[in-house]
Amino acid sequence: MTTKRVLVVDDDRDMCNVVAEGLVDRGYEAIPVSSSTEALAKLAEPFDAVVTDLRMPGVDGLELVAASRKIAPERPVIVMTAFSAVDTAVESIRRGAYHYLTKPFKLDELDLFLGRALDETRLRTRAASLERAMRDRFSLQSIVGASESMQRLFDLASRVAAANAPVLILGETGTGKGLLARAIHTESPRVHGSFVTVNCAALPETLLESELFGHKKGAFTGATQSRDGLLVQASGGTLLLDEIGEMALPLQAKLLDVIERGVVRPLGSDTERPADARIIAATHRDLRERVASGAFRQDLLYRLEVIVVEIPALRHRREDLPLLIGRFLAQAQGRHPSSPLKRFSTAALEKLMAHEWPGNVRELENVIQRVVVLARGEEADVGDLPNSVGETPASALSFRGPIVTMREMQRRYAAYAYEKLGATRAQAAEALDVDVKTLAKLLSTDSHPAGERDDPTKT
Repeated sequence: MTTKRVLVVDDDRDMCNVVAEGLVDRGYEAIPVSSSTEALAKLAEPFDAVVTDLRMPGVDGLELVAASRKIAPERPVIVMTAFSAVDTAVESIRRGAYHYLTKPFKLDELDLFLGRALDETRLRTRAASLERAMRDRFSLQSIVGASESMQRLFDLASRVAAANAPVLILGETGTGKGLLARAIHTESPRVHGSFVTVNCAALPETLLESELFGHKKGAFTGATQSRDGLLVQASGGTLLLDEIGEMALPLQAKLLDVIERGVVRPLGSDTERPADARIIAATHRDLRERVASGAFRQDLLYRLEVIVVEIPALRHRREDLPLLIGRFLAQAQGRHPSSPLKRFSTAALEKLMAHEWPGNVRELENVIQRVVVLARGEEADVGDLPNSVGETPASALSFRGPIVTMREMQRRYAAYAYEKLGATRAQAAEALDVDVKTLAKLLSTDSHPAGERDDPTKT
């Protein structure tokens, strides 16, 4: 551990030397100065703390406190004073001194307060460093995008951040809606509050209700203790409701009430609690279509779309691809330092540039990471890219046979897609751009055995 440097100032040379020698014995590098004018000049040097007498000719202790605070605001100053000058010592605390000691005092006492002061300074410095790192990582400047559409997005998001109104972020899956929401929070006055996120599509309705609104002990089977909901936990900060389009209608009504009144009532409770969380909602769905179909409340949509921010798909801002490829390559190399890969060949870059990127930025990041992990040499060529990159779009569907109703066509295609994807219902529903309940209804009307389902392209 680095030895801490302490400037000791007292116009009584003997007192100054005794204090300095005592601190040296306790592991400090103490520099004694018996001239307050000389001490004033030394404050610009890299001292970790200052111990100064209060009453001195020329420059007094209060002036040294003020000068030290101006040069190094985080540097602690401890004031030594006679009992008769306690009122002035208290004034030094008001002006920024860490503590004062009345003479005579024990050097162990000075060591104790000096250690505490340095520990607190270290913690504050570390916290400030972490906050700066968070801002650098999650700010709008951390999002890659030099295209005109992204510059417009950044301008809108920076203006939105300063407000306290709800924000609705739209965009295809994989465009970075969560990253933008975090950047808005980081750029906002609520940055010191919590950023809490919940995926509305990932939790069953009853569990999502408990997560959002909280519950009292005994409110339901398994509720062995009371718990604050995310709306309360995010008070003073931001709550991201990801995939808001999948939220059940009863929960939409409760959320609307929270947004309108700023209070939340936990499950099983008769008491309302303040909920001062800024709401940011995100979805890849068309909420107006969901309103038309009765799956989303129009009044909640009006509340959420006070400010709408839409992230363009990657295929609509191809000029950003070189920047993104460079960013993801550097990040993947950092995560996998044993990889020999340093660059992509011209042919590989051309293929990456030509790809449609249906999975957007997320797909691009995953492709780059895969190539870095599996690389055998310094340069990745076309053959090192996944087969999915550069695939030609599927040709238009062809139909033959008798005409069937649209309902029957939907049923057959849902069954075909479910089997072809070999995925969960949630994944199949996302691919078909319907909610899970709608897919379940379509599949429940299917009476064919799994191996005999029709190909909807051959009706």
